[in-house]
Amino acid sequence: MNIFKNCSAETTAARASGHIDEATGGVSPSIQPSTTFARDSEYALIDAALSYGRDENTGYPVVEKTLCDLEGGAEALLFGSGMAAASAILQSLQPGDRIVAPRIMYWGLRHWLQSFSERWGLQLDFYDPDSTGSLEDTVAAAETRILWIETPANPTWEIIDIAAAAECAHKNGALLVVDSTVSTPVLTQPIKLGADIVMHAATKYLNGHCDVVAGALVFAERDNFFAEVREARIHAGAILGSFEAWLLQRGMRTLYLRVQKASASALTIAKHFENHDRLNSVLYPGLESHSGHAIAQTQMIGGFGGMLSILVDGGEQMALKVAKRCGLFARATSLGGVESLIEHRRTIEGPHSPIPPELLRLSIGIESVEDLIADLEQALDY
Repeated sequence: MNIFKNCSAETTAARASGHIDEATGGVSPSIQPSTTFARDSEYALIDAALSYGRDENTGYPVVEKTLCDLEGGAEALLFGSGMAAASAILQSLQPGDRIVAPRIMYWGLRHWLQSFSERWGLQLDFYDPDSTGSLEDTVAAAETRILWIETPANPTWEIIDIAAAAECAHKNGALLVVDSTVSTPVLTQPIKLGADIVMHAATKYLNGHCDVVAGALVFAERDNFFAEVREARIHAGAILGSFEAWLLQRGMRTLYLRVQKASASALTIAKHFENHDRLNSVLYPGLESHSGHAIAQTQMIGGFGGMLSILVDGGEQMALKVAKRCGLFARATSLGGVESLIEHRRTIEGPHSPIPPELLRLSIGIESVEDLIADLEQALDY
């Protein structure tokens, strides 16, 4: 009897979908570092599921099954990074296919989309995620293969209605891909809202400890496109190592605790600083003043995420001064770890970035929220 079949998602994550190591009884999955697997004297594989490490890896099934269970998907694939996961989708397209993506999204992927699409012969068009009707109009303008959304959108945290985007995509014959890195399955399950593929930069919240670079895709259906993406992973070699897969599943066991704590703290911080006289704005979907708050309430269950941004009065130099004065917030890139981070996005993205120069992005960790507020208060007291 599989008692985990009817358990909550929180229990599923904490117990890795009920995995017990068959060989030893270990409650933590074992690590098998071998890259190749032997055959018997009749030249049959000793384990029919294992031949070579680039094709199969003993560390993947536990994580992939847990992700499927949490997201309500049919299949999942691990990758060596979030960028590798996104790349595999695009590498499975044909020259001439069209992609529609948000103008505000993870900058590394946006930049790569532009350069790769040109070389691969793909058509790429952007929509404004904060403009009513922009997504629908852009998709409907021409035949579309992939509609890509990121919600909340990094680093200004616009919210896109996933169910409406799914309806738009399917009406126009497109697949909907949702980058749900920030929301995580703790807060949002895009497949239940109509998404075809959910993408995670697993480096962030899924791992949660800033010690693994990984990516993941979860598919609503085990269809031909899934098979093509899986082939792209195998032949392009965009794989995750055994130890990294083990670290990822270990991090996922505390996913709910970490995301719930970070979300609660982020909301407290956002409300505390919403009307601060040294800030022009606080961008956080949990605030009623946020343009996407109403939609976020319907598709982010139990919290609004651990990410927010502040726009510092006085422009770029004052923003950099605030970042410099922070002591508890570490000045570092990435997000979703147990430690709180502060980052000046324009410095990272460069002068052609569409991000306001006075914006500081905050990734809220699991420290005392009172300590985090005190650190920001003293940093703003210049």
